[in-house]
Amino acid sequence: MNFASLRRRDLFALSVMVFGLSARALPDRGRSGAWALDYGGTTDPALARTFDLLILEPDFPRPIQPLRGPKSRILAYISLGEVHGGRPFITELEKAGALRQSNPNWPDARLVDLRDPAWTKLVLDRLVPAILQKGYDGIFMDTLDNAEAMERQDAERNGGMVEGAARLVQAIRKRFPPITIMMNRGYALLPLVATHIDLVLAEAMASRWNFAEGRYEMTTAEDWAWQAGQLLAAKQVNPRLGLATLDYWDPQDKATVASLYARERAAGFQPYVSTLALDRLIPEPNP
Repeated sequence: MNFASLRRRDLFALSVMVFGLSARALPDRGRSGAWALDYGGTTDPALARTFDLLILEPDFPRPIQPLRGPKSRILAYISLGEVHGGRPFITELEKAGALRQSNPNWPDARLVDLRDPAWTKLVLDRLVPAILQKGYDGIFMDTLDNAEAMERQDAERNGGMVEGAARLVQAIRKRFPPITIMMNRGYALLPLVATHIDLVLAEAMASRWNFAEGRYEMTTAEDWAWQAGQLLAAKQVNPRLGLATLDYWDPQDKATVASLYARERAAGFQPYVSTLALDRLIPEPNP
């Protein structure tokens, strides 16, 4: 089945067929929303405790227990496809030959060879354990899309990068069986890791930030349908997989934000809408 060619109405019908509108990606706790993401250092504890799943930047020196709701899970952000040049282990990876060129969109970040055993060892032996020691329930894996981009850019030099990324995810699950693992996009390796993760996030699914024009905009129906197809296909492989979406919009435009929540929920996904900065929690607008 070619998911990318489906019309929105057809995709809605498919979502009902695959797992039903009642099978939310995460437990839904009313209008406050079931999950949220905050990379800022001053997360509002009262608001944080209203979410069932919370993703935070773990480098801020703060206790996370005050942010935890009665049944919530708190995940820590971790970049697996690139590392910031200021990280203390950057020289170590450089010597091991595990680093590549800078990310053209983020010059301070270096791309990582996801096939390199030095990177796998660092992630398994030090980075993930350090996160778990802080009290987090698991990890939110970002930048794994780099694997596919690198293969496309230079298939000869970067061949097997997607499979290398998938092996890294599988190794994390094997080393840390009980933790919650959520992946941002990573659609090229999703078929290889769907049974090894708990949740997958479709970022900028219905709306996004247009960097060239400096404004928020809706994605095309084709873009939305393609991402939805990837999520639903993964759900067929792993029926327990949680499906979440992240959209970007001006929170002052409450009517549009509310429509984004409604649209994603209608297809069976668990939405969150925030600003591009992702530096504070933003509650869902009241009806």
